[in-house]
Order: sequence, then structure tokens, then C-alpha cells
Amino acid sequence: MISASQGRLQDRRPLSIIDIGSNSIRLVIYEGLARSPTLLFNEKMLAGLGRGIVSTGKLDPEAVTRSMEEFRRFRALSDQAGAERIYVLATAAAREAVNGPDFIHRAEDVLKTEIQVLSGREEAHYSALGVISGFHPANGIAGDLGGGSLELIDIDGETIGDGITLPLGGLRLQDMAKNSLTQAARITREQLARAKLLKGGQGRAFYTVGGTWRNLARLHMEMTNYPLGVMHHYEIGIESAANFLRQVAKAEIDKIKGIEGISKNRRSLLPYGAIVLQEIMAAMQPSKIIVSALGVREGFLYSLLDKAEQKADPLISAAEELARLRSRSVDHAHELVEWTGKAFSAFGIDETRDEARYRHAACLLADIGWRAHPEYRGKQSLNIIAHASFIGVDHPGRAFLALVSLFRHEGVFNEAAPEIRGLATPRYLERARVLAALLRVVYLLSAAMPGVMPRLKWENRGNGVLALVLPAALADLYGERPAGRLAQLARVTNRRLVLAVEGGPSMSVK
Repeated sequence: MISASQGRLQDRRPLSIIDIGSNSIRLVIYEGLARSPTLLFNEKMLAGLGRGIVSTGKLDPEAVTRSMEEFRRFRALSDQAGAERIYVLATAAAREAVNGPDFIHRAEDVLKTEIQVLSGREEAHYSALGVISGFHPANGIAGDLGGGSLELIDIDGETIGDGITLPLGGLRLQDMAKNSLTQAARITREQLARAKLLKGGQGRAFYTVGGTWRNLARLHMEMTNYPLGVMHHYEIGIESAANFLRQVAKAEIDKIKGIEGISKNRRSLLPYGAIVLQEIMAAMQPSKIIVSALGVREGFLYSLLDKAEQKADPLISAAEELARLRSRSVDHAHELVEWTGKAFSAFGIDETRDEARYRHAACLLADIGWRAHPEYRGKQSLNIIAHASFIGVDHPGRAFLALVSLFRHEGVFNEAAPEIRGLATPRYLERARVLAALLRVVYLLSAAMPGVMPRLKWENRGNGVLALVLPAALADLYGERPAGRLAQLARVTNRRLVLAVEGGPSMSVK
């Protein structure tokens, strides 16, 4: 076992997944099996195994040769990273080509492990699990567009409904249409007529999975000057999506802002991905398009977890891990969660389920920037949180989490990061200021160490006055600085607040 540095979780054992798709082959080495998996290493090869399969019925011979060379490298990389398990999954091209069994046999010899050739039903199932694992909760139709096939499946929370596999992967559609976009639209329309489940998705979300659709979303971000370059849970309105896809489907991609950031091998498939999404929107009439960065690989990992681990909140799990790795005291972070919950109750602040989750996560993340220079802790924390590989949180929620840390370090009325503030709803922005103001008070009393917060209490003193009361044993923590921070909290909450010592003095701050 390779010795892990202190920047890694010591209870994790690396594992690898090699995903053999019709267009790309990818190696992902994960830090370990977890509810919110973290990548140790990630590499892909655009092999194009499925190119020409419609006309020949076989995997592309040059792609097969190149793939075998890459498999040797992927095996060596997995061994180098200390992966204790290697899982290899193969999808549409390998299961459908006449020379697929021979290819799998050769690949197993090179990789020295068994390869699971997924059926269309299994591929759809794992793709659905990937979406389920990444959203809290998902509700709509998920579509996984690969090089060889399209999997569509209905998801409602943890329930997986009807599904279908269609021969509409980008490479296959390009071959079937003989490079004609008009023909591609006709073929797609005919195939989607078989997908009766789309009718049940009307007015619900459509979740896109797969590299082609992720690249389209990236271009949409560039076109609209979207301020947060995080793909997971990126949402596109129907009208905006329709206008954008219309342009891409006309093969006018060279005119689109940001196209230089897409590999040339991927660009030729973008119009076909756009056509498929256009036709799905016409047949389904979804409420919005949501991008999922998680698919078959993550769904397979999720299936390896026990039921209790699957039910864990992925956002809280990831925030907990960052607290363990970066904060001065994870116990202090846990105390913050409980103490701020009691404070919200004392102030009469109600919370939705997601708002409570986001407050919980924000408390766990509140101290991850402490090693930075004091003048940059807020901005560094904001950037880490806004761009972290979190799942189970939408983009307004990300903005809330990031702003709490910014305001906690740099002041509750700080006007930095206007692009992130613009993503937060007015309610989230207000809540971020309140939560940050609470943190600014209590950090001056706890010195970022556990043991103080459970001994503090809020008392109603009558006439609308609310007191934060220190026990007599902690009277030495009483002073002007925490009273000043309490005054900021009073401004944010429009309350009359007092800092007091049990049986001793009190200091009115408003």
C-alpha cells in the first residue's frame, strides 16, 4: 500500500474503473468507495471503437489496436496509484460488434481482469443510479448519450421507472445518416417514437449524461457568459436551449464562442447530439435541461455501497470530508451545525429542507481556508467551495455556501464576487449574511476550538431583547470585540441583542 499524504483521507483504498465506450475509453481512479467519490486520477482516449459499425458490423480495427496499447497503460497507472480493485465496464459497441467477444478476450488478457459487458438494460440502470446519486432528489427523465446508444430512463427520487435503449449514439447516428443532418433528424424522430416514457416526462426535468451533451453545455455557458464553470447541475431554460441547439444543429459550430476549447474529434458529433436533444425536447416537453456530470461509472460505484451509505446526503458527506482535511477542528464544525440551528430557532428563522442542508454544509466548510493569508481567506474559501466537485447541490446553493465563507472572513456586507452573488437567490443572499454574522460572533468566543458553543445559550429578556449568554466559567471571553460582532448580527437580523454573562454584566449592542 502506497503511503497516503495527510491531504488524503486515511481510511480510503483506491479503486479504478475503466469505461470502454463506443467513442471514448476512460480510466478513472477514485480515492475510495464513498457516497461522494473523489477522483485521484482521470484519463481518456477518444478511440472511436464504434466508428463504422453500422456498415461493417465490426469494431474499427485501428481503434482496437490503439485501445490495447492504452489498456496496458491504464493497468500500469492503476497499479501505480495503488488501486486495490479494477472494474472494467464495456457498453454498446463491444456488446453489438461481431468481433466484440474477441476484443473483450484480448482486453481481458491485457488488463488481467474480467470485463463486464453491460446489456442495454444494465447500462440504463447504472446511468440512472448515477443521476440518483448526484441529485437530492432527481425527478424527471435521464438520457445518457454515448457513441453507440442512447439510454432513456424515468427517475423519481430513488425509484427507477421505465427505460429504453435506442441506437442513437453520436457515432452510430452519424453512420446511419451517412453524414446527413437532415437524415439524422428523421432517424432520431422515428426512433424516439418508440420511447413512450417521454410523454410521462412532460413538465419535468430532462437530465443529460454523456460527453457530447456536456460539451454542448460548456459551449452554452460560453455563449451566455455564465459565471460559474461547474458542469454538474448546470440548468438551461427551454427557450435558451432551443435557440442554442438550433444553431449547433445547422453545423454552425465554428461560429460558436468557446468552440476552440472542444477537441476536434468531439466537434463533428456535436450537431448530432444537438439534433437528438432537440427531438427529445419536442417529444417530452420538459420544464428544463439539467446537466449531470455523473453517469454509468458513478452509478456502478453507487451500486457497490450498502443501503445506509446510499441514503447518506452526498453534499454533507463531501463537506464533512473537507472539514476533516482542512479545518482546525472537525468537532468545532459539528458544534457550529447544532449551535446555528438553535440560533435560527431563537431568531424565528424558518428553513426549508434544502436550506437546512445548505446551512449544515456551510458550517462544515466554514474553516477550510484558515491556512491562507488572513487577507485572502475569504476569497480563497469562496473559490474552493464554488468550484468544488460537490454533488447534491444546485448552483444557487453553491453560491450560498461560497458566500457564507466569504462573508464570515471579510464581513457580512462585503461586495466582492458579484458574479457569485448574482447566482444566489435574494433569500439565499440574506441567509448567507445572517449565518456568516453568527459565525463571526461565535469564532471570537471559541477560538475555532470545540467546547464553548454547547455552553452558550440564547435568552429572551423581554421587550424584544435577545441575549447571548455566556456561563460564569467563561466570563473572561466577554468583551468589546464579540459585542461588536453581535452588533453586526443585530443589523443583519434587525433585532435588539445583548451580550451577557450568567449572573454578571451585560452589554447592549443595539
